Amino acid sequence: MRLFAIADLHLPGGKNKPMDVFGRHWEGHFEKICNSWRKNVSQEDTVLLPGDLSWAMQMDEALEDLKSIGALPGRKILLRGNHDYWWGSIGRLRALLPEGMYALQNDALQLGDLTFAGSRGWTHPEGGNEEDRKIYDRELIRLKMSLDRAKALGGRLVVMTHYPPLDEKHHDTPVSLLIRQYGPTDVVYGHLHGASLRSAFNGEKDGIRYHCVSCDGLGFAVKEIPPSSDGF
Repeated sequence: MRLFAIADLHLPGGKNKPMDVFGRHWEGHFEKICNSWRKNVSQEDTVLLPGDLSWAMQMDEALEDLKSIGALPGRKILLRGNHDYWWGSIGRLRALLPEGMYALQNDALQLGDLTFAGSRGWTHPEGGNEEDRKIYDRELIRLKMSLDRAKALGGRLVVMTHYPPLDEKHHDTPVSLLIRQYGPTDVVYGHLHGASLRSAFNGEKDGIRYHCVSCDGLGFAVKEIPPSSDGF
């Protein structure tokens, strides 16, 4: 099994939501993603999708987007992003997902030798923003639940977040410190676009490889997460 990742597909969710309003490079972006996906990913591979999959507001509106993703090769593991308003009951979502698609929420998933965990995260609260702090703290609880479940499952750990786990200067945050305690080989995340991509950290820190996989930062191509030096 090979492992790939790509985030922030921002599919239309049944709406007239052209992404080229964010720049001409977004024209036909999902077609570009599909071409790269079909060229590189086989049915035996797994693709991580850490958030912002569809602009839909309701789950029924997101179904066509989920089916479009599901029709592509490989197994897919989904994580909620800040724009995935359609993501409601996890039980209902899992019942509607096409075969070979999985959604992470407060738990973990093991496929072969790999175990996947994660949570959306949130903007690190600055300046005493109480509402942001409440959301951030809830996400920490959810992330710990997922990581604890992953630890119980065993296997080599890969973590997904939507928001960057490190701050803009690549310093640790409560999210990255929590993740480090569980010893993953890799962390994949998205959320950043345009000029914000300049603050993305791609590389190794404290023995963990970080990958920003926002689709525009990848040129609308899936990114392979290579095996680590000691096995995966």
